[in-house]
Amino acid sequence: MKILIINGPNLNLLGTREPEIYGNISMEDYLETLQSEFSSYHLDYYQSNIEGEIINRLQKDDFDAVVINPGAFTHYSYAIADCLKNIQKQKVEVHISNIYKREEFRQKSVTAANSDAVLSGFGMDGYRLAILSLKS
Repeated sequence: MKILIINGPNLNLLGTREPEIYGNISMEDYLETLQSEFSSYHLDYYQSNIEGEIINRLQKDDFDAVVINPGAFTHYSYAIADCLKNIQKQKVEVHISNIYKREEFRQKSVTAANSDAVLSGFGMDGYRLAILSLKS
């Protein structure tokens, strides 16, 4: 199974960005852990700070399932929501922090309705839990 993991804006700063919220491990380091745990899967990682690039990557349709952390796009990107709606594959939305314990604007996800599941507040482990939830 080929799983596409997508991170949105500012998540390229994981490991240094607000470690009290996002932890102190980089996504690249965490991906090594994920790949060793899920060695029977092909994990493809993509990060962009640009909404259209995320949509273009999703539209390549070269994966079996997607794990997406849209970052701030979660709260207002109807374009990414529409893109996810048109993907007929398993989709899990992940948020490192518990978005419901944060600022009011972060408590709404416009993309969640077009995902099969949402994980919020499990830290980086949310990515691992999302992969575990996928059916091959």
